Amino acid sequence: MDTFNVHTDFLFDPKKKAFSSNTSIVVSRESGLITKVYERKNALPQTINEPDIDLRGLCVLPGLVDAHTHILLHAYSEASSTAQMRDESLVERIIRATNHCRAALLAGFTTYRDLGTEGAYDADVHIRNAVNRGLIPGPRIYCVSEALASSGGYETRHENAIGGSQVPRISDPCDGVVGVRAAVRRRLGAGADLIKFYADYRKRALRFPGSSWPGCPEIMFPPPQEGLQGDRNPNLLLFDQDEMDAIVAEAKTARAPVAAHASTAEAVTMAAKAGVTTVEHGFLSMEGSEAMQTMLEKGTIFVPTLAVLELFASKAAMKDVLAQVKKAYDTGIKLACGGDTGAFAHGDNARELELFLEAGIPLEEVLYSGTVRGWEACGGDWCGRKFGWIEEGVAADFVGLGSDVRKEVGALRNVKFVMKDARVWKSGGQAVGMV
Repeated sequence: MDTFNVHTDFLFDPKKKAFSSNTSIVVSRESGLITKVYERKNALPQTINEPDIDLRGLCVLPGLVDAHTHILLHAYSEASSTAQMRDESLVERIIRATNHCRAALLAGFTTYRDLGTEGAYDADVHIRNAVNRGLIPGPRIYCVSEALASSGGYETRHENAIGGSQVPRISDPCDGVVGVRAAVRRRLGAGADLIKFYADYRKRALRFPGSSWPGCPEIMFPPPQEGLQGDRNPNLLLFDQDEMDAIVAEAKTARAPVAAHASTAEAVTMAAKAGVTTVEHGFLSMEGSEAMQTMLEKGTIFVPTLAVLELFASKAAMKDVLAQVKKAYDTGIKLACGGDTGAFAHGDNARELELFLEAGIPLEEVLYSGTVRGWEACGGDWCGRKFGWIEEGVAADFVGLGSDVRKEVGALRNVKFVMKDARVWKSGGQAVGMV
């Protein structure tokens, strides 16, 4: 039998931003899609027979979307980003990525927007394909392969190039309008779903380098580097406005969305003016700038990646950033949840949603940001599949929580059931169909 029913008594519908009771959903194994949504008029029997699935007693959400991940990174508390990119073998990184896919899916994240392999070239494209071919369990992945940066802008910094030391590149370097258009074409030709570029970055790190190996003396009397921005290694623009405009124009010609890494208000403003789909990070103060107004006017989705900032920022800095994200919400700027997952452990993705709640964003809006807005960040109709809400023709992705998310924030981590594309991957809190 191709279709079966999924019965719920506590279901969140992001499009309505409301919870409903007595809703049943018919799904198709063959297509992996929802074929019907209906409200039950009569009471169900106490026992539901297979192949139908009984999710009564669980808080059911559409599958969650993490809009900023790095499937080929693992927690920086285990190994620094430099050590991972420079020293870990590609084989080890891909094996770890396989584990990360499993952890994400079991945590209820059925979609990943993966924004760079960080030294593994286009390995994310092939991990995505392995998931899509059914070779490994994992979220559906929308990936960039390598991010774009100007020459010298985003690199693994080391001081022995003169001695012949080599490290993997961590971006696709490109310059000028012609050069950035060519780079977009290279990424799309490599199989990328979307384009990412660095609007700004700390490109002058080797001017006052930090101590990066055992026994390395510290630089004496460096400029101060306090808080999220400082004079020692500041975030600086990597592209001018014409280059950013060209990146976006070339990508959109190929129906590919664009993500821009942007920390400073200036970079946020320029990227939004260029027409990017999303701005990532935006940690630094936007007060007194055009950044928020430009994002609002251009319909830019803001992905503030609060969970990664929490690893490095002081409590005072974190408080300021949370307040800025709340202001963005109050201004009417679109928000999507993406934690820069990989810098912290895959499987802990819910931390970003928890921090949205800490910022004072209403629960229903947070869940919308973690579902429908995630689909939009991945490209919306350009994705080739609808996911993130409850409707006929949308992917049959469901997450069942063991407690009421309205009453307990920790419910987002209490995942008892996971379905992706009409296939059950977790039931009763246990993995299904995984080694």
